[in-house]
Order: sequence, then structure tokens, then C-alpha cells
Amino acid sequence: MKRLKLGIVLESLGLPLRQAIAHASEIGAEGVQLNGVGDIAPDRLGETGRREFRNLLRSFNLELTALGCPLRRGLDSPEDLQPRIESIQAVMQLAYDLGARKVVVPCPKVPTDPLAARALHLRDAFSALARFGDRSGTLVALDGGLDSGSTLLEYLNGYDTASLCINFDPANFLMNGFDPFESLLALRGKIIHSHARDARKASTSGVPVEVPVGDGDIEWIAYLATLESIDYRGYLCIERETGDNRRADVDASMKFLRRFVGTVAAS
Repeated sequence: MKRLKLGIVLESLGLPLRQAIAHASEIGAEGVQLNGVGDIAPDRLGETGRREFRNLLRSFNLELTALGCPLRRGLDSPEDLQPRIESIQAVMQLAYDLGARKVVVPCPKVPTDPLAARALHLRDAFSALARFGDRSGTLVALDGGLDSGSTLLEYLNGYDTASLCINFDPANFLMNGFDPFESLLALRGKIIHSHARDARKASTSGVPVEVPVGDGDIEWIAYLATLESIDYRGYLCIERETGDNRRADVDASMKFLRRFVGTVAAS
């Protein structure tokens, strides 16, 4: 039975929504992630709109893997914190209604001092999201990488909830100086969504840089095999945040990964 499925983060394509959905289907994606903003914002997508969007995805044989929830400020910042929490909760409800039941949320760096103001704000925010998730049946997929997997796991284990989980992006960990494989293994059991994004540890400028999947330092055959070894059964969504021709990079990434996913998943 095939376990790993390939998807696309639609914002990577730089296309209007319907065109992006059609393109994802054309290149063989099985699912899509997109942000819960604009036409897909909770306050703009009523009951009829939610039903029509589900039907649109079905017409292209696509699943919604997760909704993204970009933030201008981190959840450890006190400014307008309660409105940000409520906005994420609205996206969580939307994700539930659309069938994904997962929301990808940026994860700030884990506080080193649990009594610092930043730590208290983050705990309040995560606790509120966890309570909402436990009630609604929606999972928060924290997009980590600013800490090692073991540090992030230790922090999340301090919450009595099953709703705070991980969206694992190997490039995030690599670019922040952490071994993505060690972090992946450390976070086994917490990972409910994964991004396929690649990076080089150092570029000509001396700093890490994102590159198309297959052109960086992530060993993708080993990464896919490790996902299998930890019994991950979810989506691997291709994401490209930089570059002059991101759509072509996504297309090439799909072809690259398709060479291996079936082989690894069937083993």
C-alpha cells in the first residue's frame, strides 16, 4: 500500500487559485496546501463557498492537505496576540469544514527562560490553540526549524494535548544549522505534514540558501526512506519560496520526487 503522497503548496506556483489547482493536477499532484487568506479566508468563504471549494478540488481529483496560516508577528509577541489566536482558530475551523483538519502555523524559537514574557505569551497562545484543536478535531502543524527536533519535542511534551503537532520541512532545519535527519527521528510520532524543500548549507554569499528540490544538500532517497521508517503516512508537499522561476522549479521537483516515492513507499 502506498503511504507517501505528493502535494504542492499552491503559493509556490504564483498563479491565480483556479489556475494553480488545475496546474497541480496536471503535473500529478495528489493534494494541495494553500493559505487561508484572500478568497479562502474564513470570513469570505461561507457555507456555500466551502461546499463549492470542496467540489472544485474533487473535480481535479485533489485533496486539501492543510491550510497555511501566515503570521506577521510570532505567537510569542504580545502585540495583538488575542486577535492572532482567534484568526488561527477561524482557519482551524475552516480546515475542519474543508476536510483537511490541519493548519500549518509558524513556530517561534523555543524560549530558554520559561518565565520570560515571550515564553508566557507563547504558552498562552499554544494552550489556546491546543484547547480549540482538542474540541474541534483540528491539528496545529507547527512549522519548526529554529530549534533542533529534540529541543522542540521536549518543549511540546510540556503541553497536555494531542493537537500540537509538526509540519516537518527539512530545509528549515538544515538552513538553521540542525541535522534534518536527527530532527526527523526525534520528532517521530509528532509529524502530521511535511514539506519538500531543499537548501544548500552555504552559498557563494556564505549563508544557507534555498534551492530547487534535488539541487541541495538534502539526500532525498534517504529522507523518503526515513519518513517510511517512522511510519509517516501523510503528504509531502513541494514548496518553493524563492527563485526567479518557481513554477518551473516545482514542476521539476515533482518529476524528481516521483522517481522515488513509489519505489520507497512500496517497499
